[in-house]
Amino acid sequence: MKLEALKPAKGSTKTKKIIGRGAGSGLGGTSTRGHKGAKSRSGYSKKIGFEGGQMPLQRRVPKYGFKNINRVEYKAINLSDIQNLVDKKQITEFDTTVFAKNGLCSKNDLIKVLAKGSLSAKVTIKVPAFSQKAKELVETNGGSIEKI
Repeated sequence: MKLEALKPAKGSTKTKKIIGRGAGSGLGGTSTRGHKGAKSRSGYSKKIGFEGGQMPLQRRVPKYGFKNINRVEYKAINLSDIQNLVDKKQITEFDTTVFAKNGLCSKNDLIKVLAKGSLSAKVTIKVPAFSQKAKELVETNGGSIEKI
């Protein structure tokens, strides 16, 4: 084996474009940056949303109202939905997992029971929130509703 016969293993090296090493290299002069302008200068970094001097989209679009970052979003489940489950599947004990298994919400949703529809069955419900009217209707049928 001779020193001049040595070469790196196949696939171990990358052919990288070496720029800014004089006119003779073919990649000197402007070093692939073009002539003039912000991108040709050192220290350039594009600002987020910059559109080349055109008014950026986030400034063109009108903004209205107020978005409360502390809002708690509930998934509404009506008493008629609960009555349907009682009729079809004979379920009398309800909590968030039962609602999720039956496709009324996802497992991470906060649930609020509302009084829309009618309820004729005696049921036990354990949910994070419910309306006062829904509580009255459940308790008039002999059931119970509990906040968890």
